[in-house]
Amino acid sequence: MRVLIADDHELLRDTLELYLKQEGNIETAVAADLDGAVRLINNEGPFDLVLLDFNMPGMNGLEGLRRVQEMNSGQRVALISGVATRDIAEQALASNAAGFLPKSLSARSLINAVRFMAMGEQYAPLEFMSGAQEDDKSNHPLASQLSRREMQVLEGLSLGKSNKEIARDLDVREPTVKLHVKTLYRKIGVHNRTQAALVAKEAGLF
Repeated sequence: MRVLIADDHELLRDTLELYLKQEGNIETAVAADLDGAVRLINNEGPFDLVLLDFNMPGMNGLEGLRRVQEMNSGQRVALISGVATRDIAEQALASNAAGFLPKSLSARSLINAVRFMAMGEQYAPLEFMSGAQEDDKSNHPLASQLSRREMQVLEGLSLGKSNKEIARDLDVREPTVKLHVKTLYRKIGVHNRTQAALVAKEAGLF
């Protein structure tokens, strides 16, 4: 299976590529913007699946999705995003996108979704598509996975604070913060502080 990942955040792009490569039978190519993705499709395509970051340079909302869909190379095209709303996801699916992947998906869910879409099915996580769309960050699909305390810890990580500083701010013990950090890593599918901060930033939480 050949998958093209187009995302302007290098760390997130590399992490996603690593997840897929670990499966052993998925070949990946990467691009940092829409023009780069188009060049790869023209020169190395078609791909079984193209993943386009909704907010990367050149996308212009859903126009980028439609541009790649119209390239006549046979690949299926899906959106990935940490900030797009359910309405955007619904529009993409209505335009025959292969799927919509929130960046908060766990690694295993992401891999399963990629395989599902590459087989010709359309994918969108049920909990995202059925969730209420409100402005309050507590109702964001990423935030909804975390407890109030885990959100506070994630905010601290996003500000570059150490566990000791976060513990002081929250008036809790440092081992408690370490436990919250480990739990929120698992919930949002990341492996370190930098990835957690990037996902939170992409989601517009802080």
